[in-house]
Amino acid sequence: MADWATFAVVPEDGDHERYELYESRFGAVGLDLDLLAGPDVVLPFLRAHDPARHGWRDDVHCEGAVLVDPHRRVLLAFVQDGPTTCMRHRAAALDLLRHAWPGWQVRWTYDGPAEPRAYLGLDPGAVRDPRGEVHAGAMLAPGDEELAEDDPLATVVTVGTDRCHLLAATGDHPVAEGPALLERLDSAPEHGRCELAVLSGLHVDPLRRRVGWWLLGAQAGAYEMAARWPGWTVEFWQDRWQEQTRAAGDLFAPPRVDRLQALVDVRDEAREHWTGRRGAAPRGLARPVAADGSGALLGTGFLPDVPADVAPAALLAVDSAWRRAVRAAKGTA
Repeated sequence: MADWATFAVVPEDGDHERYELYESRFGAVGLDLDLLAGPDVVLPFLRAHDPARHGWRDDVHCEGAVLVDPHRRVLLAFVQDGPTTCMRHRAAALDLLRHAWPGWQVRWTYDGPAEPRAYLGLDPGAVRDPRGEVHAGAMLAPGDEELAEDDPLATVVTVGTDRCHLLAATGDHPVAEGPALLERLDSAPEHGRCELAVLSGLHVDPLRRRVGWWLLGAQAGAYEMAARWPGWTVEFWQDRWQEQTRAAGDLFAPPRVDRLQALVDVRDEAREHWTGRRGAAPRGLARPVAADGSGALLGTGFLPDVPADVAPAALLAVDSAWRRAVRAAKGTA
């Protein structure tokens, strides 16, 4: 098992042809929290990883990716798991990320690793699954144990204003199935109304032959889904789940998000992430290589170790971003 992440770094002179490519076997875990440390910490951190000797991983196996272009001050990123993919924390995490990278364009790559490749002038199709298979998520019945989670791995599908279904968000987004999805839904359990903080959603209006969909992670070919629904109008809402609540009437009503509390939650998770819940060492700091402790490695989990003396700068960046985000949320920035 692995959670592969790919990191592309453009040289400071902006020459895309000389971009650097790194990877990490478990780097996708906590990657959005890593990025909250800001460019001064993150750039050396990314470059400390192993070079991607076999090139880019495809969009089936790549669970997270980052592209950093210091010349144009552009940051592209996506992950499939983390606070940025949790409805309760999505907006807060992206707010913190933008405040941690002031003056940068921060963009989510809904099409996974294909988008940073396109940014570099490379063929995005090179990371597509050559088989072109669609892996459909299973239908979930009311009472399924997954639905008891705070952030269930589920997709809400609403049809018109009278049908609501829930699918496991463990494969492709159901929009990738095209109209064949409607046949599957004919025998799917009804849920009446969804009040959960799900990972993604799809609304189908059969009368007007319109489809709208959103997600908080990434989907291969995200901007090409209209081709899968010939004769239909397909609108990609990116992460704007509110569009579905408007389109589906009262069929989808997720919990209200407390923005200030969410900012605190993500800040605290990032602080914990940067102060020990990582690395292969069994107990906090390990292997000091100098009398003053510099060169010690920080870690308690299975992520790559990082130098312990990086943590203070990372925490300072996280806290600074949080203060700016709170001021902005209160309208006092």
